[in-house]
Amino acid sequence: MSSDTVEPAEPVGIVLVSHSAELASGLRDLLGQLGVAADAVAVAGGTEDGGLGTSYDLIDAAIRRVDRGSGVAVLPDLGSSVLTARAVLAERNRPDLVLVDAPFVEGAVAAAVLAATGAPLAAVITAAEQAREARKF
Repeated sequence: MSSDTVEPAEPVGIVLVSHSAELASGLRDLLGQLGVAADAVAVAGGTEDGGLGTSYDLIDAAIRRVDRGSGVAVLPDLGSSVLTARAVLAERNRPDLVLVDAPFVEGAVAAAVLAATGAPLAAVITAAEQAREARKF
């Protein structure tokens, strides 16, 4: 390999944080159908006992699963998922772990599809945030 050859960076990881394990898993399945690699998206849905809610430990584990060094975009659904994700990210205190203010489904699709192309974290975050402006009709 020549010295001017650059190895491609690992893709940005995506974490879906939802009060519902089924909602987060279903969204990950949708992303898989769009061609996003299963190991690029982790879910932190519900609580450890299978109930509705959010879990610090599940979010932390999901981040660890998809963190390959290019950053992680964390997309929460609503309410306490935002608060719990903020607590996890505050504890980790890394600029490449980012809580993204975007619509859950549309933002996740935009972020994951762009991340699959090898785009950098800033572009992935922007794509997710801009999904808020996507019109349905």
